[in-house]
Amino acid sequence: MIWQYIKERLSWILFFLAMQCLLVFYSFIDPNLTVSSILYFIYLSSSIFTIFLVFRHFLETKFYKRLKERSEILDTSELADPSSPLEEIVYDEFIEQTNYYKKRSTYHQLMLEQEKDDLLSWIHEIKTPLTAMQLILDRMDNKQTQADLQYEWLRIHYLLDQQLHQKRMLVIENDLHLDNVDIKQLIHNEIRTLRSWCLHKGIGFDIQIDTHNLVTDEKWTSFILRQILSNAVKYSEHSDIEIQYYKTENHTALTVKDNGIGIPNKDIPRIFDKGFTSTATYHNDTSGATGMGLYLAKKAADSLHIRINVESEEGVGTTFTLLFPEKNTFAQLREQNASM
Repeated sequence: MIWQYIKERLSWILFFLAMQCLLVFYSFIDPNLTVSSILYFIYLSSSIFTIFLVFRHFLETKFYKRLKERSEILDTSELADPSSPLEEIVYDEFIEQTNYYKKRSTYHQLMLEQEKDDLLSWIHEIKTPLTAMQLILDRMDNKQTQADLQYEWLRIHYLLDQQLHQKRMLVIENDLHLDNVDIKQLIHNEIRTLRSWCLHKGIGFDIQIDTHNLVTDEKWTSFILRQILSNAVKYSEHSDIEIQYYKTENHTALTVKDNGIGIPNKDIPRIFDKGFTSTATYHNDTSGATGMGLYLAKKAADSLHIRINVESEEGVGTTFTLLFPEKNTFAQLREQNASM
């Protein structure tokens, strides 16, 4: 901070140097003054001025150094006490502004919490008429109309589900519950939800699962699978989706492979970005894409320490691979994050 201080006091330094030059000039025009005595006086005064400048540097920059080195923006406990009237003005204004922004931050936080609670309440309430609609759809005689309405119902259901999990994502660490999960049953439950859509598009499933148990959070793992499976169905037509779950010496893996239209190579690095939708032009099923499904799935997977790998070839299909941590690895990673 020494250069900033010199810039701040540059006018004083220039004024002092100008006075020294004036004194030398005066010694030349006044025969009663000797140049040697004037130079000696300049030497002494310059030495004293330099010592004074260094002393004032340490004294005056202490307050601003502490101001600059604060670890948190709204934390005033690390500020040094003001040592001059001008620093007192800065200190008082800073405290006043900090308190104001703390109050505003608290207010907005409360409003956001209230908005989140209201939205979650609304989502839960809207599920009741959705359930009633599902019962009505099951009793319809016109199969074509039933299939069309079933698809639109499913879209609403998934959009509400995304919104619900998006709001919960902020507190996901407090929402996780690790347990032994039957991964086969989990997959069948998600496929059952997609049944009408799959029948409408002529899509089947080839499920190959060697072992059933997996240590993870059932609710969030279901959400991740929901986004991947719905994407596989959305971008496929009259083909099978292959699902494999297996264990090796190094990891536990689940692959979801479709034979759909695939993802352009330039889009693959961005498919997990918030709000990103494909740059390619696809059929009507993708016109309402929000770009939030895979983004939220990746966020949830990161919290569960699940790696998601994607391989795709345009016009051939896409393979999503979920690599799950072992139970002991999961516990170690959670402990490391908790200690950070």
